[in-house]
Amino acid sequence: MKLARWAANGQLHQGTVENGVLKSKDGTEYQPDSVVWLPPNWPGKVIGIALNFADHAKELNLAKPELPAIFLKPQTSLVGHKANVLMPPKSDYMHYEVELVAIIGRTCRHVKAKDALDYVQGYTIGNDVTIRDHIGPYFRPPLIGKGWDTFGPVGPWIVTADEFGLPHEVELKTYVNNDLRQHGTTKDLIYSLEEMIEYCSMIMTLEEGDQIWTGTPAGLSHVYPGDVMRLEIQGIGALENTVVQGTQPLSPILKK
Repeated sequence: MKLARWAANGQLHQGTVENGVLKSKDGTEYQPDSVVWLPPNWPGKVIGIALNFADHAKELNLAKPELPAIFLKPQTSLVGHKANVLMPPKSDYMHYEVELVAIIGRTCRHVKAKDALDYVQGYTIGNDVTIRDHIGPYFRPPLIGKGWDTFGPVGPWIVTADEFGLPHEVELKTYVNNDLRQHGTTKDLIYSLEEMIEYCSMIMTLEEGDQIWTGTPAGLSHVYPGDVMRLEIQGIGALENTVVQGTQPLSPILKK
């Protein structure tokens, strides 16, 4: 099942995606091009895992982390499919990061890796947009590089775990203006999703709706205003967002 959230006719809607059509809980159908896509859920926590692909660490000339390198991404960074991503002024190196995102389905603590997938509701696509200028020894955790408004496109929907299957050999791609920039697979994760859930749940309570962003493969490149970032993950679909210059405030419609 595909679960989505969207806005239409001044109202927020939740429902499913069936045969390419959005169907709200009351049965009303909406065409995808006639709505404003919202993040497919509104999480309490957005947990990122840095440097979780060895090839990505290598392209940045960084060592593989000895433990999962986790950080929190603010809720206000989240936007939906087709939303604009705002490039702040004086951004010398701004890039995309395609990531498989796991949605926690029920509250848990001290989960063992062997049981971890039992706590996953489903999966979606995340774009961990980053200003590389602001990632370094003096900017850890990397909030100033990854925490800007609109720097967390996510969606377009959640594919429930029963339909998605196992997350262990899933293909990830990023296109910029139809040019392939990233191509990897989750079989190359340094820390598996199960290990991430075990580690994160040792530190904090994971609650229903929390998102775990699992990391990105190599292939970073600078994006510019007007560029269209299209992220594809096998078994989910495609998340597309356009880069624009600007700092206008977000609409409150993006929230619950």
